Parts: sequence; C-alpha cells; structure tokens
Amino acid sequence: MENVTILGSTGSIGRQALDVIGEHPDSFSVVGLGAGGSCPQLLLEQARSFDVATVAVHDEDAAAFLRRHLPDRRVLSGRAGLMDLAGSGQAHTVLCAMVGMEGLYSALEVARSGVRLALANKEALVAGGDLLLKACRRSGSELIPVDSEHSAIYQCLQGQSRSVRRLILTASGGPFRDHSAQALAQVTPKQALKHPNWSMGPKITVDSATLANKGLEVIEAHYLFSVPYESIEVSVHRQSIVHSLVEFIDGSLLSHLGPPDMRIPIAYALSAPDRLPLSVNYLELASVGRLTFEPVRWRDFPALQLAYVAGRTGGSMTAIYNAANEVAVAEFLADRIAFTSIARVIEHVMEQHDSVPVDTLETLTACDDWARSCALKEAGRLSNV
Repeated sequence: MENVTILGSTGSIGRQALDVIGEHPDSFSVVGLGAGGSCPQLLLEQARSFDVATVAVHDEDAAAFLRRHLPDRRVLSGRAGLMDLAGSGQAHTVLCAMVGMEGLYSALEVARSGVRLALANKEALVAGGDLLLKACRRSGSELIPVDSEHSAIYQCLQGQSRSVRRLILTASGGPFRDHSAQALAQVTPKQALKHPNWSMGPKITVDSATLANKGLEVIEAHYLFSVPYESIEVSVHRQSIVHSLVEFIDGSLLSHLGPPDMRIPIAYALSAPDRLPLSVNYLELASVGRLTFEPVRWRDFPALQLAYVAGRTGGSMTAIYNAANEVAVAEFLADRIAFTSIARVIEHVMEQHDSVPVDTLETLTACDDWARSCALKEAGRLSNV
C-alpha cells in the first residue's frame, strides 16, 4: 500500500488524481490533502471520502470551516501549514499540483524530505529549477513529471538519456491556432477558456491559448532532462495524441501516444515503473485517421519565443517570465487587458530586469515580488490604451 499526499486536491489535476486512486483502493492510501482554500466544501468531501488524517489549506477562513467540520482530523493552515504537510514524510509520494509560485514552496519541502515528488506544478521548475533540483539531489528524492509532454519524454528516455539529439514537445495550438493576428486582439476570456482537446484549470487553459504554457514546458524540459534550449523544439499537433517525441543520435524517434487524458500521466507518476489499468477511452488508431504536425506561428504567439529568451538568459529571468505571465493572465481573465497584451506585459517586465543568479529562496522571492509589481503597473498602463 502506497501512502500518497495530494497538494492542490481541489484543482483539475488533484481531482483526477483522486479518481485514479479511487479506482485502486487496494494500492493507495491518501494520508494528506492540501489546497488553496477556494473550494473548502469540496476539500471537506474529499477528506471524508478518502478518510484523510491531515488536511492543509492556505486560506485561514477555509481552515476554520474545515476545523468545525473535521474535529477529529489535523487541519493545518497558511503557507506554513502546506509546507509542513509537504515535508512531513508521511507519504511515499507527494503529488504537487498547486498552481503558480505558491506551489514551489511546498515542492521544495517534498524534495528536501527525500520522498517521491510527482510534479504537476510547472512554476516550481520554471522559477526555482536550480533550487528544486539541488534539493532533490541532496535528499535522493525522485522527481517524476506529471505534465503529459514531460511524462512522455521521461518514459521514452528510460535507459537512453545520454543518446539524445533533440526533444520535440507537441502543442495542440490551443483554441486560436487558426485565428488571424487581428482576431487574436478581440479574444475574450470566455473564448480562451474553451480548449479544443483538454479539460484543465483556467490559468493553464489561457496559457495553452497564448502558447506560454508550451514556453513553460520548454524551460521545464531543459531542467528535467539537462538538454540545451537549442535541442528543444515545439511542433503544433492538433490531435493531442502524440504527447512528445525524443530524437536520438542515430536518427531514430521514440514517441508516446495516448488519448488526451491526464489520468494516464498521473497514474504513471504514482506507480512508476509499474502501470495501472485505467477506465480510459483506449486509443483506436484507425478512428484517429491522421496525425498532423505543423510549425509554430511565432509572430502571432510571442509568449513562446519569450520563454526561450528567458531560458537562454538564465538565472532569475525564468522566474521573471513566470511571474509576469501569472499576473498578465489574471488581468486578462478579469477582463482588464486584451489577450494580446499578455505577451506585451511579459516582454516589458523582462526588458526591465537584469538577471541575477538564483541561489537562495530569498533571492527568488524578491525577484518574483518585483516582477509581479512591475507586471501590474504595465497591465494598468495597457488597460487604459
């Protein structure tokens, strides 16, 4: 029986992880749940359904609600509570699926504790990749990616990591892959939240629409697989069946195919190197018919190119990219800036920043705070244009 803690249990990834665990009650026991606190009722239901002993929630009001309804359980609160749960060592595997920079703090605690880290939080590696990987090396914590693209590469690379020529990350292209530049300027938040292939949370769905999500994944891939940026490429693959490819030095390509269902990489991260049977729609290649690949429209989706610039610059610039994007997406979802202004905010903040080495969490936090403040000011300026 594997003990599992899920951070971000009320989000899309967390809910699907509990679906996987619910299919295999004899294989997993949920010992901890953590969340931001925007859905305390759902967190309460999850804790009761899986008989979870410890719950952590960032929001203090949500914590008070949970303490009233779970008097016999341990309820932790605030960032410190989430970090305490993450680093407690109670679980064999901790799935980190909290959105944004907040997830980095908990992911670091998991890495320091030495248990398996199933990482679904992009920002943890993008903003704090050096710190996180150093913590994993010191403790011996095994890091398994949950993103479908990185899970695909991780599986293709088993035993062959020294023979890689290039990584090819596939992108659906999002809902606006055929929009003209003029049409992109008119996109609304409601339109951006309708992804053609995947069911995801609002922030990652908008990131997919701007291709910033793919930019974050490029930076992640660099950290996860120690591959230089010039050897990481992106290809638009509308069907979302091929989840990524690895090209080796002998010219061969290995790819990972499967239906667009996040439960598959989640289940692998929880059970690797074994695999679990899942109630998914198994892939029928004949019904798919065609698999297509197209080049990225770089000019119309500049957020992806900016990610490459941030990655190649190194140091704190990837954290700056991440923070500026988070703020810009939030401003867009609040209908205060245009869809096309998201990349403009990111570019402005990056231009204002001189990259520094990120060797402490304090340095990273200071850079993150500065970038958010700068991004808010630029978003405010653009909202009045």
